[in-house]
Amino acid sequence: MGAPVVWFEIAGRDLDGLERFYGDLLGWKIDADNPLRYGGVDTGAPGGIPGGIYAPGAPIGEYVSFYAQVEDLDSALADALRLGGRVVGPPEAIPSGARIAMIFDPEGHRIGLIQQPVPSS
Repeated sequence: MGAPVVWFEIAGRDLDGLERFYGDLLGWKIDADNPLRYGGVDTGAPGGIPGGIYAPGAPIGEYVSFYAQVEDLDSALADALRLGGRVVGPPEAIPSGARIAMIFDPEGHRIGLIQQPVPSS
C-alpha cells in the first residue's frame, strides 16, 4: 500500500512574520494559540491537505516539508536508513496520539513520516 501525503509544514524563525506573509499572500488563517505555538493552517478553500506553520528554533532550523502517512513508523524509519536516508527527528508522540519522525532523503530533503494512532475498540 502506498503512503499518502497528509500534512505540510513550514518552519522558520519568525512565526508572526510567517503568519502575516501567508495570511496576506494566500488568505490563510493561522491559529497558533496553543502551548506549542504551532500554527494550524486553515486555507479557507476546499480541497488540498492541512498543514502547520511554526518557529522551532535553531536546533531544527528552517524548512518546508510534507508528511507521508505510514502504517508502521519504526519499520519505515528502518527502510529509510537502508535506502540511504538519515533520521534527523526521532519518533515522538504528538497530542493527537499519532507518532511522527523526520528524515533526510539521500539528497538531504527533509521529509516527515506519521503513524496515526490505532483506534481503540
